[in-house]
Amino acid sequence: MSITENVQQILKELAEGNCFHEPVTLVAATKTRTPEEINEAIRAGITDIGENRVQEFRDKYDAVQGANRHFIGHLQLNKIKYLIGKTWLYQSCDRMELAEALAKRSQRANLVSDVLIEVNIGCEESKSGFDYDTAFAAYETIRGMQGLRVRGFMAMLPLAGEREYLLSLVRKMRTLYEKAKENDENIAFLSMGMSGDYRLCLEGGSNMVRLGTSLFGARNYNI
Repeated sequence: MSITENVQQILKELAEGNCFHEPVTLVAATKTRTPEEINEAIRAGITDIGENRVQEFRDKYDAVQGANRHFIGHLQLNKIKYLIGKTWLYQSCDRMELAEALAKRSQRANLVSDVLIEVNIGCEESKSGFDYDTAFAAYETIRGMQGLRVRGFMAMLPLAGEREYLLSLVRKMRTLYEKAKENDENIAFLSMGMSGDYRLCLEGGSNMVRLGTSLFGARNYNI
């Protein structure tokens, strides 16, 4: 199927909402995708796009129009300057050092930057993020930083594991999300779910998914 057909099919599926019948935000993960591919997805109904790499974010910025820009990859401190004022949501606030640097840069630009706190829910050495047991305390600290507004949490499930175990991890994240949301009107997003596991994540309470291959097909790593 074409990108347009894939987008329309996924949007139709997501229109049913998650397990709580909440609206689900679809973020098109655009790593390695060309501006032409991304613009086709936007014409088909995509409203939010997410880049993993700062260089790609910069290179495609002017060639892509009409969507909220998310940064969803690991962010090095020395590259924050290229994203300030251009990013609708930083989904990968994975360490306190990054939060502090983002806050300083945002204040300097007279901006408030929206962030999600990344949690390493599977306790995987290969992934960044706050430990689950410290994530709420991190949220409370980052929430108090001038220049930042915490909008929720982001996590990635392990690639392998029993279905019930993976679902339990999503539900743990939903518990964390609801605990924060209880006294914070800014909390709106639990970003969990990629092309291989988004349905399970919706079943556990995610309300934002980041899909790449489901929309665009297999990635081209030769660009």
